[in-house]
Amino acid sequence: MTEPVTDDARARAKTGEVARVTWIGLATNLTLAALKFAAGIIGSSQAVTADAVHTLSDLSTDVAILVGIKYWSRPADKTHPHGHSRVEILVTTGIGLVLVAVACGIVWNAISTLPARHASPPGIIALVAAAVSLVTKEALCRWTLAKSRALRSMPLLANAWHQRSDALSSLPALVAVAVARARPGWAFVDHIGAIVVSLFILRAAHRILRPELAKLIDGAAPAGTVAAIHRLAGSVEGVLHVHRVRTRYVGGSNLAVDLHITVDPLMTVRQGHDISEAVKARLIAGDPDIVDAVVHLEPDDVRPKTYE
Repeated sequence: MTEPVTDDARARAKTGEVARVTWIGLATNLTLAALKFAAGIIGSSQAVTADAVHTLSDLSTDVAILVGIKYWSRPADKTHPHGHSRVEILVTTGIGLVLVAVACGIVWNAISTLPARHASPPGIIALVAAAVSLVTKEALCRWTLAKSRALRSMPLLANAWHQRSDALSSLPALVAVAVARARPGWAFVDHIGAIVVSLFILRAAHRILRPELAKLIDGAAPAGTVAAIHRLAGSVEGVLHVHRVRTRYVGGSNLAVDLHITVDPLMTVRQGHDISEAVKARLIAGDPDIVDAVVHLEPDDVRPKTYE
């Protein structure tokens, strides 16, 4: 007879798969960063060198996930009764802040070196490196996105968007190098390409930071999720009314719920307890993001109902 898969086993499997995906991304980023740094220096392209710095920032986020996963995957203990999953939010926020810093650095370097003279247009090697990076990072992004959704992993999702921004940043770098090569007098376009790269990076940072910062300040779940919680709780037999539903994220997509239900004031404490446990079980089973629910019982004096 096959033994049932426990929650701990599922958590370990998820952790292992997240780590495997991240290691593959790290190896890919390391290879691409080295390629673009060499191509940017040899080919005299600031846009490609900036793109290499962006790829190098991907390495820092890969390392952040590999280190952070050892902490956020730990089970709840006496000092952290709700678990350690908020570390996942901190890691994801850190990824977003790294992106902001990288974008600002690229803009500063591009603007400060704009007056500099260019002895020659960017080399063909810079053009090839940008094209290779564009194709490779887009493929890596799509694979990581699919994995993040299957595993419901916010850090992987953030890393996937980071990879997408890296893929998109290779496009203006590619165009800038091509224009600078075709029109040597327009070498300044390479600097403009670097600035455009930074805008893509900032856009990715915004998409990552906005939801994570909301979670850090105990932002509530979307209205649709709260409405679904009302329906799930109200569908339990014996629940007469559901109100004061409060939600907050305790890490990643993990959601804690606090709600009040009214029941027949004539029922026994045992019956009320059984209903509250049924509501909690219904919520956790009905929404995979809900990891805990606190159900408060209140007597309903308006619509009493007799229980045997």
